[in-house]
Amino acid sequence: MSGHRSVGRLLRENAVILLFLVVTVLAIHPSGLSLTYIGQEMLTRLGRDSFLVLALLLPIYAGMGLNFGMTLGAMAGQFGLILAINYNILGVYGLVFAALASLPVSLVMGYICGVVLNKAKGREMVTGYILAFFINGIYQFVVLYLMGSVIPMHNKAIVLSRGYGIRNTLNLDNVRLSLDNLLPFHLGVFTLPIATYLVIAALCVFIIWFKKTKLGQDMRAVGHDMHVAESAGVPVDRTRIIAIIISTVLATIGQIIFMQNMGNMATYNAHDQTSFFAVAAILVGGASVKKATIPNVFIGVILLHVLFVVSPGAGQKLFGEAMIGEYFRQFIGYGVIALSLVLYAWRTRRETERLREGLRGGAQGAVAAEGGAK
Repeated sequence: MSGHRSVGRLLRENAVILLFLVVTVLAIHPSGLSLTYIGQEMLTRLGRDSFLVLALLLPIYAGMGLNFGMTLGAMAGQFGLILAINYNILGVYGLVFAALASLPVSLVMGYICGVVLNKAKGREMVTGYILAFFINGIYQFVVLYLMGSVIPMHNKAIVLSRGYGIRNTLNLDNVRLSLDNLLPFHLGVFTLPIATYLVIAALCVFIIWFKKTKLGQDMRAVGHDMHVAESAGVPVDRTRIIAIIISTVLATIGQIIFMQNMGNMATYNAHDQTSFFAVAAILVGGASVKKATIPNVFIGVILLHVLFVVSPGAGQKLFGEAMIGEYFRQFIGYGVIALSLVLYAWRTRRETERLREGLRGGAQGAVAAEGGAK
């Protein structure tokens, strides 16, 4: 009986991973893609996306759920890249300049986001999502009207013909693949972006170390129970703000890494889906609103992006229309988020009911013992 219960619990806790694994395996053959091509895509996308997904971990530790407000950091990173292109700073130096130029913006955005989320405790995810829409309006205003008029732009090739505002699409040739190709390594038919992997590994080490610090322990305490943490002397609001600031700064760096791999940037909407796909990836990896680990990040990135790679080909072969696969990506992304949140709510409700039954049983036992004593 206990074996059946453990198997059932394992299936419930890993339902999203198992569902995605089954769908992905079934879609590989109809896609017509070779395993070599899929493997190379996964190695590339691990470097491209993992840093962004890792940026979600600290807010989860602090009990703030999935940080949809990380889009603010993505916008700051794009602002830094525009400045790097404007001053024609090449290679890794351009990436470092973009990160440093965007750092003050991401710090301010992270602080604003943290303060707002502290006013909406218990509703952080939807609040972060809506806040990203609001800040997006400010970003559009800065990039479309202020750059070239108030903010001087020396590189006229990136400015609209009217003399101000940035072009819709920017070519990132000056920084394209500069980090990925810094330490190239060939393993058989595969090419590995070692420098990018080292940056991601450094972030993993930082997260592991940070969890052991006093601030990291405070975040875990706040995430476990805010009221108990506050009673123990932990500055709850300040700790939550710091978690969001760090997450926003990491999202800024992650977006810069993402864009240098892509090689071009849609100025006005490249950041739109940043939080959406990062959240979908970590949920596919088995994380929840309250619990996430570093392995969840890498499992999720691999599973989600294997499906993204094979779905257009599978859609073409099965339905005669490649766009079916593109629509399927959106459907899967939203579906994973919805399914994960529903499962989390269901598990939370079951756990609450189990605790109530335990308390009720304990109370009845105490009453019976008291009656027997009399």
